[in-house]
Amino acid sequence: MQGFNRTAVVTQFILVGFSGLEELQLLLFVIFLLLYLTILMANATIMTIICFSRTLHTPMYGFLFILSFSESCYTFVIIPQLLVHLLSATKTISFIACATQLFFFLGFACTNCFLIAVMGYDRYVAICHPLRYTLIMNKRLGLGLVSLSTVTGFFIALVATNLICGMHFCGPNRVNHYFCDMAPVIKLACTDTHVKELALFSLSILVIMVPFLLILISYGFIVNTILKIPSAEGKRKAFATCASHLTVVFVHYGCASIIYLRPKSKSASDKDQLVAVTYTVVTPLLNPLVYSLRNQEVKTALKRVLGMPVATK
Repeated sequence: MQGFNRTAVVTQFILVGFSGLEELQLLLFVIFLLLYLTILMANATIMTIICFSRTLHTPMYGFLFILSFSESCYTFVIIPQLLVHLLSATKTISFIACATQLFFFLGFACTNCFLIAVMGYDRYVAICHPLRYTLIMNKRLGLGLVSLSTVTGFFIALVATNLICGMHFCGPNRVNHYFCDMAPVIKLACTDTHVKELALFSLSILVIMVPFLLILISYGFIVNTILKIPSAEGKRKAFATCASHLTVVFVHYGCASIIYLRPKSKSASDKDQLVAVTYTVVTPLLNPLVYSLRNQEVKTALKRVLGMPVATK
């Protein structure tokens, strides 16, 4: 870090993500704008269907409603600023705005990780204990799990943001990303960050690996129960109820693991931006599409909300 004044304090950062694609800025703006509008419309559609369809007033779809709302907020933290910067010559963000964006990004991201794990537990109870499902997954437990996921997620985000903002930034202020994420910001710190990076890595394991392992354990019991179902049709229906959730699980935790659970690499920043597009844009779009296109109950409820005829056996 030689050549920089260690007594200086950085008051703003420059987000240089996608700056190497100057001739494509307008095209990227149009693409991200269309994707953002699609995300908002898709998640709003899912939430509307769940609200107006009594058949979807179950814990599973209650969790999906909260996840869709959280995903919408999650993208709101990132994409609007990205759209502004794609059309702007100056791509600066103040230190306080950067810290705020980091906090809410981490808060909603952590909350989503825990919510997806809660949905895995819901599937476990529904398939392994169907007769006791309504007794176990009552309204009180559902609200408690959602509240615990949210409070824990934002508490971890507060701890992580405090660790990062407590570092000393004195020299370079060019963040090699299109938003304020942990690793690109930490790279600009002037002081030794090894201890804090270890703490942040431990938090990443808590947020990503612990829920993922709980989901795997849940699905271990689920698969064992499904294999005991005598009819092939029963097995097919049981697997179908889990297919949507499993798709979201592997995409969500897979992308998060690539970014936050791998060894440090100085050459990985550009690739990180491509992966970041997946978990900040593609995943929030994937959730409503997967749950609507692969879920017969949602498709039937959508037809009813739109007043379309519904085929009955």
